[in-house]
Amino acid sequence: MPSISTMPGLRSGAAWIVSEGQAVQDAFLDALSDGELLALPYVFDFWALDHQLPPDGDWRTWIVMGGRGAGKTRAGAEWVRAQIEGSRPLDEGRCTRLALVGETIDQVRDVMIFGESGIMACSPPDRRPEWQATRKRLVWPNGATAQAFSAHDPEGLRGPQFDGAWVDELAKWKKARETWDMLQFGLRLGDDPRVCVTTTPRNVGVLKDVLAADSTVVTSAPTEANAAFLAESFLDEVRARYAGTRLGRQELDGVLVDAAEDALWTPAMLNACRLDAVPDLDRVVVAVDPPVTGHAGSDQCGIVVVGAVTQGPVQDWRAYVLADASVSAASPASWAKAAIRAMEQWGAERLVAEVNQGGDMVEQVIRQIDPLVPFKAVHAGRAKGARAEPVAALYEQGRVHHARGLSELEDQMCAMTARGFEGRGSPDRVDALVWALTDLIVVPSAKWRRPSVRAV
Repeated sequence: MPSISTMPGLRSGAAWIVSEGQAVQDAFLDALSDGELLALPYVFDFWALDHQLPPDGDWRTWIVMGGRGAGKTRAGAEWVRAQIEGSRPLDEGRCTRLALVGETIDQVRDVMIFGESGIMACSPPDRRPEWQATRKRLVWPNGATAQAFSAHDPEGLRGPQFDGAWVDELAKWKKARETWDMLQFGLRLGDDPRVCVTTTPRNVGVLKDVLAADSTVVTSAPTEANAAFLAESFLDEVRARYAGTRLGRQELDGVLVDAAEDALWTPAMLNACRLDAVPDLDRVVVAVDPPVTGHAGSDQCGIVVVGAVTQGPVQDWRAYVLADASVSAASPASWAKAAIRAMEQWGAERLVAEVNQGGDMVEQVIRQIDPLVPFKAVHAGRAKGARAEPVAALYEQGRVHHARGLSELEDQMCAMTARGFEGRGSPDRVDALVWALTDLIVVPSAKWRRPSVRAV
């Protein structure tokens, strides 16, 4: 059997060995020399998950974007090793002067350098660097150095120069833009200075700009990808609390949850309105935003279920967004069946549907599925943003709450502004939501506020 240094497919070595069974594992280990056995724990290409290894090709910035515990820190630490180390302990590597940039110096030291997945823990004894605390730098046996910098002090990066950098948790820095810009000016040594960025995604401008650059490559993974190295109780708890939420998509799935500038809804607003238990409801409606056409390339059909508690004065009414039952509208019959199914599942009293695009045909399609369905047609007389503003005001007043599992609807909501929808495609889910809440709360509230006219 070939040694680990010449074995083909090294990047997937551990996965291959595990999949081949005990006999192959024993044969593989028996074939290794004593030196190779000692080296094996430090050969990261053999153990790494796919998202922890840099892509091939010509790039300047590699972003490792993942959920909490997905192995981002280990990926960054091992990338530093790969840049610094040569074939032998005293041989020079690709880089000789790196920058280590974290939110604070303490974060650099405690997580990036001395953390359980940091540089020290990952380095073999004969290549382990020395930490010079007074100079805030690491020094390797081959003479290479890595200087620690804090994102709280962007000016600290003015002057030094580097041939590489590891940047950790860029998306949470308060002075992210200034620090990132200062770092770029310092990356001027060597033939091809590169940056590894390890971060949990957050909707911040600097991260979005770096992601959009042609010179950026990305690998990503959810928390679950590294489940073998995480406490099962931790996974159970975060799944129970955050699965199906926008925060869960960001912190567990490692997905950048976007929000438009001046959005009518924000992630913070939506996280604040989430609840686990829904009270007894007085009314439930299903709202539908039918697509213009009905074929495989059509927009989705927005179908949203909303209930309300309507006890007491109308200004005290509360709404509860229960489900997003939107479907790909391959045919009019398919979305009509989905809407009727949602009504039956949630015991809805009425189906509310926008008819601007289809006119009478919308009702006809629905009645072909259920001739007796209670149906209300609504017409859009104003732009989408203007229609959504009164509904957004209900959220600001704390009068609307969300069940879990509405992440795709919430993504669209955070791309809706007063100017219109600034996300991709059509805001079909948001349109359906707006129609439902307009029927349940906005229209009754407007009637309550309207002054009565008495005859004289």
